[in-house]
Amino acid sequence: MKTLFESGDRESLLGRLDALKPDSQRQWGKMNSAQALCHCAIALEAGTGIRPMKQKLIGKILMPFFKKSILGEKPWSRNSPTDPSFVVADERDFTAEQTRLKGLIQQFVDRGPAAAANETHAFFGKLTGEQWGEMMYKHIDHHLQQFGV
Repeated sequence: MKTLFESGDRESLLGRLDALKPDSQRQWGKMNSAQALCHCAIALEAGTGIRPMKQKLIGKILMPFFKKSILGEKPWSRNSPTDPSFVVADERDFTAEQTRLKGLIQQFVDRGPAAAANETHAFFGKLTGEQWGEMMYKHIDHHLQQFGV
């Protein structure tokens, strides 16, 4: 499983992030590329501790049924539901959001898996550092695929 904590996986993802453009056309969903970058950054802020989260009741109830599909090898389905606090509907500056996301990726990696394991995911609750690394990779990858990158 690919992870942000593996340098080769991360470098490949960052190269694809550089290939994303402000006018890249989405293949599904509602966000434009700048909004998707902001959305990924907000999610990564949870994994870095910048945006502390508490596990929501729905996550506590449903997590055992979905954890394996979200963290497994299977790609995420298009138009999956998004936590309302991660929805980005306003216009964003593409370059600023791209720079912000790259910085957060580096901060996440610099903190390492042990620090990530101390954070709480809004749906899944406590995750191991390895699970955080895999899920954040998979999340960014999902949105890059959304724009054909």
